[in-house]
Amino acid sequence: MKSYLTGNPETRLALNEDLSIGRGGESANDYRSSYGSGAVILDDCNFVESVRLDSFDMDRTLALVPPDGEFPVMNYRMTQEFKPPFHINCLIEEAGHLKGEVILKVRAEFPSNITANTVVLEMPLPKYTTRASFELEPGVTGQRTDFKGANKKLEWDLEKFVGGVEHTLRAKLTFSQDLHANITKEAGPVSMTFTIPMYNVSRLQVKYLQIAKKSSSYNPYRWVRYVNQANSYVARI
Repeated sequence: MKSYLTGNPETRLALNEDLSIGRGGESANDYRSSYGSGAVILDDCNFVESVRLDSFDMDRTLALVPPDGEFPVMNYRMTQEFKPPFHINCLIEEAGHLKGEVILKVRAEFPSNITANTVVLEMPLPKYTTRASFELEPGVTGQRTDFKGANKKLEWDLEKFVGGVEHTLRAKLTFSQDLHANITKEAGPVSMTFTIPMYNVSRLQVKYLQIAKKSSSYNPYRWVRYVNQANSYVARI
């Protein structure tokens, strides 16, 4: 949350009413999971010390007096099944003497009205790779490829990735020696970083943001923005 309110008035923030979470933590601000029937199930969560949880169990409402600036109101963890935002399919195989080929396909599994930004895929290649040439789809723009020779990595940058779209990258590899093992064991995994504005994989939502006492001298502007960012998004070959 970011807050620059004059006088630090109390703010109330409501989450999904169908949020399922069990109480069993060591303090009033620490929650642990239990099995529930809610549409959104969190394993556990914790809140900043200034949050009051008087009515959280009843209506999933948080009350707090926000300090000036930016701070985390809540951290949570979930392991229930969810639809990943991207599906990655990778194939690496021999393509002749001292040659190999990588086919990397990525599909956005979120709606077409949502666009991911600053998408970067990295894939470690066999340590004896000396060169890589790349082939992108005809007519694509805003994509860059690179072979990091020092650490033997393939890198694929996409400025924008529209939901429901699939992109493909082909890389032709040159090796300095014959293969002596399964090539798939010498490469990968594929890691990915991205930012998806206005999208939330967990489906946890802010239903409303209410300021208890408004100032008569100004009308504060309130807004809620959802951003999904990758921390550790990895696909094994």
